[in-house]
Amino acid sequence: MKKHMKTQKSEAAKKSQTKTAEAQQTAPETRKKAAREDGKMSGLDAAAKVLGDAGEPLNCKTIVERAIEKGYWTTGGKTPSATIYAAILREIAAKGKDARFRKTERGKFTHNA
Repeated sequence: MKKHMKTQKSEAAKKSQTKTAEAQQTAPETRKKAAREDGKMSGLDAAAKVLGDAGEPLNCKTIVERAIEKGYWTTGGKTPSATIYAAILREIAAKGKDARFRKTERGKFTHNA
């Protein structure tokens, strides 16, 4: 009876791995995010828009202030500039030269055109 249970578990594990592998192969490499229902942008999208409009390097505190002022983004967090800073760094690390942002100096970013 134990052999039968092990066989069932291993077969189930193989099927699960096969489905996961198939899903990864068929999944598109770049996904487009769905638009938000409230019409607001994500923090990163708002930061990209602010930096594109600014045309000069800005620090994250200024980016967040301008995004909130223009109504691109709202937040209830205590440290929104730290959140945006971390998110921008993650995007740069993940996408490299294809990222929307470029670090110009300590604490300042510009739009990567």
